[in-house]
Amino acid sequence: MAGNDFSHIPIKVNPIKTKYRRIKTKLPVPESIPFFEKLYKFETRAMHGQLPLLWHKAKNFQIYDKWGNIWIDFTSTIFVANAGHANKRIIKGLKRLLNKPLLHTYTYLSSERLEYLEYLIKNTPSQFEKAFLLSAGTETTEVALKLMRLNGQKTSAKKVGVVCLKGAYHGRTMGAQFMNGPSSERNWIAYEDPNIHHINFPYPWETDNPEEFFEKEMSSLLKTKGLNASENLCGFMIETYQGWGAIFYPKKFIQALYNYAKKNNILISFDEMQSGFGRTGKLFGYQHYGVDADLLCCGKGASSGPPLSIVLGSREIMDLPNIGSMSSTHSANPISCVAGLENMRALIEDGLIEKSEKLGKIFHDKLDDLKNKYSNHLAYVFGKGMVAALVFMDSDGNPLSKTCDKISELAFQRGLLVVHTGRESIKLAPPLSISKEALLEGIEVLDSCIGDSI
Repeated sequence: MAGNDFSHIPIKVNPIKTKYRRIKTKLPVPESIPFFEKLYKFETRAMHGQLPLLWHKAKNFQIYDKWGNIWIDFTSTIFVANAGHANKRIIKGLKRLLNKPLLHTYTYLSSERLEYLEYLIKNTPSQFEKAFLLSAGTETTEVALKLMRLNGQKTSAKKVGVVCLKGAYHGRTMGAQFMNGPSSERNWIAYEDPNIHHINFPYPWETDNPEEFFEKEMSSLLKTKGLNASENLCGFMIETYQGWGAIFYPKKFIQALYNYAKKNNILISFDEMQSGFGRTGKLFGYQHYGVDADLLCCGKGASSGPPLSIVLGSREIMDLPNIGSMSSTHSANPISCVAGLENMRALIEDGLIEKSEKLGKIFHDKLDDLKNKYSNHLAYVFGKGMVAALVFMDSDGNPLSKTCDKISELAFQRGLLVVHTGRESIKLAPPLSISKEALLEGIEVLDSCIGDSI
């Protein structure tokens, strides 16, 4: 996500005291400024750019600082805390582990690892027979790239091409950067992978015939690059929805892509980093499209806390690499495995996925009301379940990025945290455990912030 240089000068804001929010100091809190100044001395600025809030604790859907301020969280810390901050199941499981004590095992077996993997495979779609556990989302997209190419090379050394979508985001490591849509962010690499290709995303303002759009994009790609689909392409890597705007593909586009892939022996990898683990009202977001995935790249909401990412696939694909050739220092560490297991239990056994679907309908109905109310500025509301993006454009279709900056900062001052993207969208992703009452209060705050920013 792009950063923004938010002001660190404390200003007086209106005090707030409701059931779920409390603002009682200047913002940013004057006593917090020395912490930020010290941080900036020791840490790369690449980590910075968020609103100046010093977190003290987080519980369920609320964020607390040390000075008595409380925010409703509409970020889930960038789509991580799906089961809620400090979910009781997860905390209880981690305490058991700490009392053993056991913190790390490298790739030696622990009972926690086995228990989690067994539960994970049992409770995911049947084509996912094996998993590879990692720490960061970008690692999973790198693994998927490797697996797709290894699978293609079983047919031919030339079958290594991967097709991605312009505007996509798959991570910050080199392979992931290549698969991201064309961007200046990868200028540092100084070259392009000639076997990674990009087609245009079917934005709703670009096409009303998604099947034809897909066919034209692929035909143009093959002609321009001199490729043969069955001989040169091994995989599609696609975000389940385009991240910056929570924009789902038209269903017919994905179904056309699926049929094309099956016809030409091409694997389909879905990047479920933001959309997985109940966020969209289903366990995985790709399930909205009515197709099967060959590989699934998951992270963020997989644990609701400790670093955990996952690649899921069939036994045939997952076992392509040789023994020991795809380990990672923190792969399957017991802390992440316990958190992953208890997170899934919360989502499945405590009904949080069903809640995401039901509460998501209320969520989007209310956001659609905002779109109608502010139609001259709020051009689109995208998303499903408990993820949404508000896209702000003027009447000529120009992006209103500065308006989004202002709305984000006002929301912070009024006790609501939203996902600041740095562009013409504001993303919303409350924990799935949020109450209906708190959700509606957050939307009311957002309404006031939009009204005062346009």
